[in-house]
Amino acid sequence: MQTRVTPGAYDGATTAAAVLPEGSPSLPSRVSWGAVIAGAVVALTIGLMLNSLGAGVGATSVDATARGTPSASSFGIGAGLWFLVSNLIGLAVGGYVAARLSGTSDNTDGTLHGLAVWGTTFLISAVLLGNLVSGIASTAASGASSLVGSVASGAGSAVSAVGQQAANRTDTGTLQNAAQGLVDRVQGALSGGGAPASMTSDQRKAEMGTLVTRRVTDGQLSAEDRNRLNQLVAAEYNLSPQDAQARVQQAEQRATQAAQQAEERARSAADAAASGAAKAAFAVFGIMLLGAIASVLGARRGTRDLMTVRSARVA
Repeated sequence: MQTRVTPGAYDGATTAAAVLPEGSPSLPSRVSWGAVIAGAVVALTIGLMLNSLGAGVGATSVDATARGTPSASSFGIGAGLWFLVSNLIGLAVGGYVAARLSGTSDNTDGTLHGLAVWGTTFLISAVLLGNLVSGIASTAASGASSLVGSVASGAGSAVSAVGQQAANRTDTGTLQNAAQGLVDRVQGALSGGGAPASMTSDQRKAEMGTLVTRRVTDGQLSAEDRNRLNQLVAAEYNLSPQDAQARVQQAEQRATQAAQQAEERARSAADAAASGAAKAAFAVFGIMLLGAIASVLGARRGTRDLMTVRSARVA
C-alpha cells in the first residue's frame, strides 16, 4: 500500500490523496479534444480564407485583352507556393489555439496538442478532397450516361425509321435472296488455299489477312507461309515475284518499326507516370512535414508559461 501525495492548489502545500494499491497509479488524462477540434477548425478556416484570397489575386492577374497573362508554369508555381504558405499559417495558428485553450503549462503536452491539430486537419482535408473528387466523377459519369442514353435513343429511332422504310420497299423474298448472296460471298472469301491466280480478290485478301495476323501474333512466318503470302500479293496486285517479295518485306519493316515506336512511347509514358507519382508523393510528404513543424511551433508558442500562471494565481 502507498499514499499518493499531490500538490495543493496554492502555495505549494500538499494534501494526502486516496490510498491506492502499490503498482497501480491513476494518472489523469491531459488531452483536451475540445481544444484540438477548435484548433483544427481555426486552421481549416484560415487556410480556406487565405486560399480564397490567393485565388482572387491570381484571377486579377489574368488579362486576356492585353495578353498580359503569366505563363502556365509561373502561374502554377505561384499558386503552389501560396497554397503551401496559407496552410502553414493556418496550422501554426491552429496549434497555438489548441495549446492555449488546453490550459496546459507543459511544453510536451502543448506540442502533442499541436500535432493532434495537424493530424485532424489533414484527415478532414483528405476526406473533403475525396468527397469532392468522388462527386465530380459521379457527375461526369451521370452526364456521360445521359448522353449515351440520348444517343442510343436517337439511334434507335433512326434505325426504326430506316427499318420501316426498308420494310415498305422490299419484300421477304428479296431480303432472303440478298442475305443468301452475302453468305455465299463470305464463304467464298474464306475458302482459300487454291492457286492465287484462280482465286477471287476477296479470297486472296481474306487469306492475306490471315497470314498477316499470324505474323503479328507469332512474331514471324514460316518459309511456306511467307512464300504463300508473296504469291498472293503478286496475284492480287499484278506484280512479279521479286516485286511482291520486296513489298512484303517493306510492309514487315514498317510494321516492325511501328511496333517498336509504340513500345517506346508506352515505356516513355510509363516512366513519366512513375516520375510524376514519385514527385507527387515526395511533395505530399514535404507539405505534411512542414505542416507538422508549423503546428508544433504554434503550439509551443501558445503553451502557457508556468511562472506566469503562478504569478496570476498569487495576484
